[in-house]
Amino acid sequence: MKAIVNGRVLLPTGEIKGKALLFDRVCLGLCEEAPQGAEIVDAGGLYVSPGFVDVHTHGYLGEDASDGSLSGLRRMAAGILKNGVTSFLPTTMTVPWPELEAAFAAIRALMAETEGAQALGCHAEGPFINPAKKGAQAEGAILPPDADKLLPYADILRLVTLAPEMPGALECIRALTARGIRVSVGHTNADYDAAKAALDAGATHFTHTFNAMSGMSHRAPGAVGAALTSDAFCELIADGFHVHPALFALMRRCKGEKLVLITDCTRAGGLADGEYTLGGQPIFVRGVECRLADGTIAGSVLKMNEAVRNWRAYTAAPMYEAVACASLHPARAIGVDGQKGSLLPGRDADILLLDGECHVKAVWMRGERKV
Repeated sequence: MKAIVNGRVLLPTGEIKGKALLFDRVCLGLCEEAPQGAEIVDAGGLYVSPGFVDVHTHGYLGEDASDGSLSGLRRMAAGILKNGVTSFLPTTMTVPWPELEAAFAAIRALMAETEGAQALGCHAEGPFINPAKKGAQAEGAILPPDADKLLPYADILRLVTLAPEMPGALECIRALTARGIRVSVGHTNADYDAAKAALDAGATHFTHTFNAMSGMSHRAPGAVGAALTSDAFCELIADGFHVHPALFALMRRCKGEKLVLITDCTRAGGLADGEYTLGGQPIFVRGVECRLADGTIAGSVLKMNEAVRNWRAYTAAPMYEAVACASLHPARAIGVDGQKGSLLPGRDADILLLDGECHVKAVWMRGERKV
């Protein structure tokens, strides 16, 4: 048994000081003093946080989930662990179907491994999207909605992003959700009614809210209006570039415990400015901006600990709430909050030590020190 003492423990409902967090492979609870014989970890006044859960990340350190490379996924998993991400969904792009099948196979193999951040499954962003809102996705690889193409991968697919206004999409949503695959509305030109119809059909999530979806006006609420006024989970890329920080507080008020911070990181994450690729297309990175040659925004280089810091800075949210947006909320969104996303008893001991600027000082995964 291990005990973290002298820390500021972040629980879903608040911050606890003056108690020890006990854990082995799972969290065991809080106590006034560490039991005799426990291995003591002195947090030195740092925050004791659950590990982050990133449900939408494409790549890192030159690797991309759509490459179909197990060694690349391993490098990605090891890299994001240092940013506090202990669990993630490698996220594929709209690429040719044989490449997607190879990517799914590699992700399935990674799920059986124990080094680096734990792969909980796959987020398939496409290929059932609207060409009018494809963003940085490859138009030539877009396919009409067809659940039968994805159902053979129901064992790994946790989340599928699709455009509900495309012919056959609602039937696809029903078929996927019937097999336990969660569906997200994204890369969509759906009006408000079409977006609501997707929710009625079983969709529970919106992909990178505001980005690559129909906007909101007072007479045409669009997909954004459906996202903000529904009970669905809503992703946000909190880098201050994809969405203006002035809207962060609005998102906090509208979505509360359904707000999910994501990175949408590309293979350029963790690397210097320059030219890279995303979904087979060249992207150009300068600072926080990733763009195609025509200027289209193309993913990010955001790190999850930076997203938490940004969210906190622009919303004045307390640390426990900001951390929950990157841990408990995404875990709930994909149905793994019984194992991941908090330091409640029985949850996996995926634990971080963070300073006040969200720098990661230590990482445990299932009770084992990794960073």
